[in-house]
Amino acid sequence: MKPILTLLLTVLLAASLTQYASAKDLPLEKLILPEGFSIQTYATEVKNARQMALGKTGVLYVGSRGEGKVHAVVDTNKDGVGDKVVLIAEDLTMPSGLTYKDGDLYVSEVSQILKFSNIDKNYEKSPEPEVVIDGLPNENHHGWKNIDFGPEGWLYVPVGAPCNICETNGDDKWNNPDFASILRYNLKTKEKQWVAKGVRNTVGFDWHPATKELWFSDNGRDWMGDNTPPCEINRVSEMGQHFGYPYFHGGYVEDPEFGKGKNKKDYVYPERNLAAHVAPLGIHFYQGEQFPKAYKNKLFVAEHGSWNRSKKSGYRVMVAILENNKIIDYKPFIEGFLNSDETAWGRPVAFLTLPDGSLLVSDDFANAIYKVTYKK
Repeated sequence: MKPILTLLLTVLLAASLTQYASAKDLPLEKLILPEGFSIQTYATEVKNARQMALGKTGVLYVGSRGEGKVHAVVDTNKDGVGDKVVLIAEDLTMPSGLTYKDGDLYVSEVSQILKFSNIDKNYEKSPEPEVVIDGLPNENHHGWKNIDFGPEGWLYVPVGAPCNICETNGDDKWNNPDFASILRYNLKTKEKQWVAKGVRNTVGFDWHPATKELWFSDNGRDWMGDNTPPCEINRVSEMGQHFGYPYFHGGYVEDPEFGKGKNKKDYVYPERNLAAHVAPLGIHFYQGEQFPKAYKNKLFVAEHGSWNRSKKSGYRVMVAILENNKIIDYKPFIEGFLNSDETAWGRPVAFLTLPDGSLLVSDDFANAIYKVTYKK
């Protein structure tokens, strides 16, 4: 992309977003949810809130992207709302993703994964982290990443493509098999495996509660028009499957630069094609007990919202209905982040279910975390 065009689009996007002086002033009354559901702020002033993880003591840990910080949100009076925000670390390189295991907090930077040991007792002490994975590509373009431990105990780490569209297994400057893939690591043996290939930029994944298969979102390429190619929801049924990038998008759209001579049948077709440029980030299988039974094991999807489309798309939370491991319906769950004049005041990112079954949703633009509850 030409630098002047990138700058122009960045300015246009900023002009179409509306930030409030304080997150406490957020217009939650504009948000539309299904009957019986309500939404409130769980925490405000959490700069650039991205992926979340919950510690054993109930402390919520939150990553960021451009802000470069990791925060802890504490509910000190146990009223179900965070009332204290603590800075754990700063000056990190896009620490968008984090996860919690055995008392330790794992945080993703672009080229490495950090571990903050015994975090529940140390989050207020500016703890020094240990590097547990290094040597990942250091390209910032699509370099931020969500991370999590799988059912088998391996740490899953996606590595986005270092470009809008390019090959990463040829003779060009991006020749590195780690790009455009999802990796997993055994932290005890240091073994690395490829879970999925041909993945442009996934910023959210989760495991189906019954099948234990990995599902992930993927953001489609830019500059093929307002309505093409689609963004995607994918399912990994076998280790090492290739999901088409950069040759095919959405399973059927041949890339004009790299698709010639390729066969779309050689690549895995998405489980669901979404609208172009909606930018699906976090996805989350709901397993709590508070919501109606119809929501059990349903897949929530955070559509972060378009930045390069003449009429905006996304800026909402969706829910995918599965039957026999297939998505049979896809419908809105939270709408209202996008105003009628095409300005947006919020952009949903990631999810976390609390022990009481309520659902947290992070918003990196409004610097907030929302709490969704259900009452008959």
